[in-house]
Amino acid sequence: MAKRDYYEVLGVSKSVDGADLKKSYRRLAMKYHPDRNPDSEEAELKFKEAKEAFEVLSDPEKRATYDQFGHAAFEGGSAGQGGAGGFGGAGGFGDIFGDMFGDIFGGGGAGGRQRQRRGADLRYNLELSLEEAVQGTEVNITVPRMSNCGTCNGSGAKPGSSPTQCPTCNGQGQVRIQQGFFSVQQTCPQCHGSGTIITDPCGDCNGQGRIRENKKLSVKIPAGVDEGDQIRLSGEGESAGNGGVNGDLYVSVSLKEHPIFTRDGVDLHCKVPIGYSILALGGELEVPTLAGRAKLKIPAGTQSGKMFRLRGKGVKNVRNAGFVGDLYCEVNVETPINLTKRQKELLQELDDSIREGGSKHNPENSSWSDKIKSFFDDLVT
Repeated sequence: MAKRDYYEVLGVSKSVDGADLKKSYRRLAMKYHPDRNPDSEEAELKFKEAKEAFEVLSDPEKRATYDQFGHAAFEGGSAGQGGAGGFGGAGGFGDIFGDMFGDIFGGGGAGGRQRQRRGADLRYNLELSLEEAVQGTEVNITVPRMSNCGTCNGSGAKPGSSPTQCPTCNGQGQVRIQQGFFSVQQTCPQCHGSGTIITDPCGDCNGQGRIRENKKLSVKIPAGVDEGDQIRLSGEGESAGNGGVNGDLYVSVSLKEHPIFTRDGVDLHCKVPIGYSILALGGELEVPTLAGRAKLKIPAGTQSGKMFRLRGKGVKNVRNAGFVGDLYCEVNVETPINLTKRQKELLQELDDSIREGGSKHNPENSSWSDKIKSFFDDLVT
């Protein structure tokens, strides 16, 4: 009987990559494995067929040869024939799923030692003023954390003694559990994955290898950090104890409210109250920046709400020191209050004089009045 094309057997195209090839093989192996189909010769044949196809196509050299010469390249000693036997052989069912379950339960193949334990990462919320965030600074913080015990140097064993090999997992850190036809690796319940146990524990840490402490750290804050930015301090998190590695500390930045400026990325904004006489006549106004004072020229006839842009007076980009944002100043007319009788008379005279000029002095007001008149006229008709 002629053999089917290996790509057809696995249900994949000739351009398939290794990951999709393996995924297709796993699916077929699960479906047709003899342990799941004990009385089906057809399923056994399909399992062997899929296994043979995978053994060839998963090997780059064999796959290239197969693509060029087809099945003829392996006649008289097929690369797939020797391993197409039963459960547990080279590339068998256990190997198919061993790495998959190893990824889930923390190990690789059979007897794989669990990776080195790692302490927990910590987060510290740091509140900065706008000036500190913009200019950069260095701050001292105190972080409560679990650190290596100084008495036993993190081993958990009493000085002069040492941890011993765990008898449950024989130092592997994992145990294998058989569930039907699945063989699953799990963390050893006695040593919790370390592969060792403490028979004579340290008196200061009770065999944990770590103790509670308040760690003092100096943190350099780069210029330009913003709300929500995080600074990672490698190895300054909690200790794992018993020979594990420390986690990391993440310093999360938040900004205090500023009395003058609000921040939008690398740009700053501020609102400047101004008398209407300066808006009408024009003039020069002194405005604040984080670097000092700056002069702002107000053209005559400027309207309230006008936004002025001062280039390069914003915030340095924390990821690109050569780029600096801008400062936007919004001028808003301030209505005078607590006027004297004479001031009120002068304002009334000014208002009467301006009204006489009509649209010449108040073009927007005149346009608005025309629109209102037209609106009410339409309602009447």
